[in-house]
Amino acid sequence: MDSLFVNSLLEDLKNTDETIREQATKRLWRIWYQEKGIYGLEMIERSQKLLDSGEINQAEAVLTELVDDQPDFGEAWNRRAFLYYTTGEYQKSLVDCQMVLELNPAHFGALHGMGLCYAAIGQYIEAIGAFRRALKIQPFSLVNQKLILECTARLS
Repeated sequence: MDSLFVNSLLEDLKNTDETIREQATKRLWRIWYQEKGIYGLEMIERSQKLLDSGEINQAEAVLTELVDDQPDFGEAWNRRAFLYYTTGEYQKSLVDCQMVLELNPAHFGALHGMGLCYAAIGQYIEAIGAFRRALKIQPFSLVNQKLILECTARLS
């Protein structure tokens, strides 16, 4: 990964121009998905097709194989975290999100996912913290701003 290019895209996420932010977001996701080349991308796509068709155990097996084979592939961990979130396995999702962030501290998707997991288990202070960390990277993210307000309301 070209860290100068990634850093430039991360800066673009803070730009007041929505088009620039959207392009940077798309490029970052593309970089993260393609970090391990065709093999990693094909495995992620395979797991998504399985998940879409309701074959959750098979999708998990594909992602676990990918994580075991490429433990430094942040997006593999992130996709498995997403799978765990969608199946209500919030603690497992949080563990995988943490791995993503160890590999890629700027992964706003993993921070958002952590916030969703914390909110789902009623840990609203932790959820707010995760959403705020995501906002430091993507300050114009309306969804994270909204989720902070929702979690704050649940505290009172």
